[in-house]
Amino acid sequence: MLLGMEVDMTINIEDLNNLHIDVLREIGNIGAGSAATALAKMLNKKVNMDVPKVKVMEFKEVSETLGGAEILVIGILLGVNGELNGNIMFILEYNAAQVLVNMLLGKPLDELNDFNELELSALKEIGNILAGSYLSAMSSLTNLNIMPSVPDIAIDMAGAILSVPAIEFGKIGDTVLYIETEFLDGNTRVVGDFFLIPDVESYEILLKALGVIS
Repeated sequence: MLLGMEVDMTINIEDLNNLHIDVLREIGNIGAGSAATALAKMLNKKVNMDVPKVKVMEFKEVSETLGGAEILVIGILLGVNGELNGNIMFILEYNAAQVLVNMLLGKPLDELNDFNELELSALKEIGNILAGSYLSAMSSLTNLNIMPSVPDIAIDMAGAILSVPAIEFGKIGDTVLYIETEFLDGNTRVVGDFFLIPDVESYEILLKALGVIS
């Protein structure tokens, strides 16, 4: 999850101290636990998700984190509605998405074929569950009413996938908060990148709710 912050004298990501980072990490922990439970019920099998990693980075570093602008990825995009508005995107490297689908559907992990309609639908549902779980956790900790929309999915190079949020980030700043989502199955691990892009008006609402500004 990447959480953009407006860079000005009132709302600045540098105002995020260790306590605020801990609050956002806790949102990740609660969301990951809730998502693992929901996925386990949907798939009728245990789903393990590791403790999320949280760090601050510049938006221009994001494609490098994903493996470069030319790497093929799956992007799942959802709108955010309610007291916060904006977009959420969950990004998986293409082969990692194939492994994740195999992991969750009980197929051999090394079976790497093109996605069929059922598998793409499963990926959209995974993104939907993750988004719902993280937003529910954020809602619980901020008392804000936040809901995801129906997800869309795209397969493209990371640079192209990121061009949509890049346009949004360009309006408000270039620094983001990154929260990594990691799925585990035995010795196999799949890392996904999950980020939230609130619209300009939502920044102050979110930071006030988190206690970053008064």
